[in-house]
This record gives sequence, structure tokens and C-alpha cells, in this order.
Amino acid sequence: MLPTPPGPRRDDTTTSKAHSLRTEARKPTTLIIKNKRGVIVHKKAPLPFIGQKRNFINHFISVVNQVITTDGDGWTIIDAFGGSGLLSHVSKRCKPGATVIYNDFDDYHVRLRHINDTNRLRQKLAVALANSPRQKQLSVTVRASVLDCIAGFDGYLDWAAIGSWLLFSGKYATSLPELRAKTLYNTIRRTDYALADGYLNGLTRVKRDFALLLSEHQHNPKALFILDPPYVCTTQGMYANKDYFGMVEFLRLMRLVRPPFIFFSSTRSELVDYLDFVVENNLEGSDRLAGYQRISIDAKVNKTAKYEDNLIYKF
Repeated sequence: MLPTPPGPRRDDTTTSKAHSLRTEARKPTTLIIKNKRGVIVHKKAPLPFIGQKRNFINHFISVVNQVITTDGDGWTIIDAFGGSGLLSHVSKRCKPGATVIYNDFDDYHVRLRHINDTNRLRQKLAVALANSPRQKQLSVTVRASVLDCIAGFDGYLDWAAIGSWLLFSGKYATSLPELRAKTLYNTIRRTDYALADGYLNGLTRVKRDFALLLSEHQHNPKALFILDPPYVCTTQGMYANKDYFGMVEFLRLMRLVRPPFIFFSSTRSELVDYLDFVVENNLEGSDRLAGYQRISIDAKVNKTAKYEDNLIYKF
């Protein structure tokens, strides 16, 4: 079991208002560590993924260790919106006795399988960008060379990685035509990605509708729900199904939420305001949400754009 990092203490008092802890976003100083059993633990996803919760990992481990005080034997952890698999990966390393279900709706495992191709393309683009200033817009000549390199590449194209090399934060492309329509910059990664052998080991990987998956474990008191859905009313273009999580889907999810749960959100989704509204007005589900606790991180997109990320939990 991973040691519990400094974090919030359990508060058994149930109130209508959340108990909060605020901190600043800090990237993990060590991205790959070994736990006490010598097992490798990633604290950042091996490949880029919008919305991965690397800045919350220490807090996440702390909360999981409070919810499940053993090695996890007899427990099931359901990562209903698995994304990069980082939360599933950490959960299994933290609680090796638990069954950890990773809902790989975005087929992240396919990207992991092609890391060698991704590194090979990165090397080719690094040559094309060698004389182009970093963080600056590409010249017409360099831009054409870069696009030709991608168009002629004979391997797998990881568009999330490519976007992180050529577009500024928050921008993305999912195809060559989309990329051609963007302004390109030299933001290429300087080194290859490490191979992710074993990253998904021990996980039960599925690709299912989140509501069906959660419903199967709804009445199991030893099933921990990990919920990190796309934020409602925000851009979801890099997800496998661009339209798969809107307001109706959010309401479907909230009817299934019950303790113990760990829920991620930000001020961009207004989840905290929604929870408070349900509790204060004694609406359906208020008994399942009242007394939730919250850890908040002030995060930045760039020098001027800021927002608040939240880890919300109850058990």
C-alpha cells in the first residue's frame, strides 16, 4: 500500500455545507516512483491526455487510503470515466487487493501500444523544427515541412501527442485537415516518451456506458466510485465520442452517485454550486450528497486564464 501523503483528515460530521481544503496546483516532482513493494507507480499519464489529474495524485492517494484502510481485499474500485487510466493505475498500486475497473472509453490502451511510433514521429518533427524558435509560430516553409512529415508518416498518428507538440495549451486537432486549419507553433517535446510496460497491469479494462457500469455496483457498500467525467458545457473534442456527456448525461450520473465516491470537477462545470443547491433545497439525492468534503486547487491555463479544480468526496 502506498503511504498516505499529507492531506485532509476525515471529518465524520455530516453537514449540508462542504468541508474545504484549498491549495495551489503543483506538478509532481517525481513522475515515476517505486512503492514499498518495488512496484512502479506513475504519477503522470505516460502520454498526453486532456484533464488527467496528476496535480491531485497525492490528495487522491490520501483520500483512497481513508476510504479503504486495508490493501483493498474485497473492494471494487470503478473508474467510470477512465481517460488516461492514471487514477485506475494509482488505485491498483495503492490497493493491490482490490478489483479496479478501468473504463477505457477513449481507447487509451491503443495509444500506449504505439508509443514507439509516436516517438519515431517526434524525432522526425524535431529535425524539421530544429531551426525554428521554441514557443513561436512556424514560418510558412517550416509549417509545410511539418505537415508533409505528418502526412507521409508510415505509422500510428497520436493526435493528442501531436497537438501537444504543435499547438498551445487548450488547443487540439484530431485529424490532418483539422491540424492544417490551425496556427502551428514549435512546442515540441524535447525527449521521447518512456515505454509504459505494465502501466495497465492488474486492471480490469472495459469500454462501457458509465451508467450501466455504475448501476451494476450501485448497492455494493464496498464499491468505490471514481468519477472524472468531461465537464458539462465545455469542449470535449478530444474525447472518443465528442457528444457523449451533456446535461442529460450529467443528470443520469448524479442519480447514481452515492458514498463512497471521489468526484473531480472544476469551476468550469459548476458542480459545487449544483451540489449545494441540491442539499440546501432538500432535492432528490440530497441525503447522498450532504456532508461532502472538497479539496480545491487553483490552476492556470496560461498567464491570464485561471480556474479552480476540485476533488469532492464522501464516505
